[in-house]
Amino acid sequence: MKVLTKNTDYAVRALLVLGAHEGEYVSAKKISDEQGIPYQFLRRILQDLCKYGLVRTKEGARGGVMLDREPESIRIREVIEIFQGKVELSECMFRKQICSNRANCVLRHEIMRIEQIVNREFEQITIGKLLNDLKVLENGREHQ
Repeated sequence: MKVLTKNTDYAVRALLVLGAHEGEYVSAKKISDEQGIPYQFLRRILQDLCKYGLVRTKEGARGGVMLDREPESIRIREVIEIFQGKVELSECMFRKQICSNRANCVLRHEIMRIEQIVNREFEQITIGKLLNDLKVLENGREHQ
């Protein structure tokens, strides 16, 4: 079970770079190099982020990608849902068939409760919050 896929991880990392350069266009190449994300892979991720209105792009020498929303308004739950759908801990499927015990499964109800908790937590985490956390972490390293 993966809670976050590679696409979601790369998207969050790209959004963090853009958030750190808020109001500026940043080249996909710079994000790729800085974050160690394969360039072609990153371009597809940025296209999806653009399609969902999280970033905007500009062609040309001074072009690149920029956040299209405030970092505090971009919720991690939203990014997860763009790249992998809703967080599901169990699909209640077996060999592509709905589980025959689904209606009576007591574990399913507990899993659904946990999914709601996880979704609420991801709803509260924003790119802005992660940027602040990153600054605190970097300041802590400087003082060591």
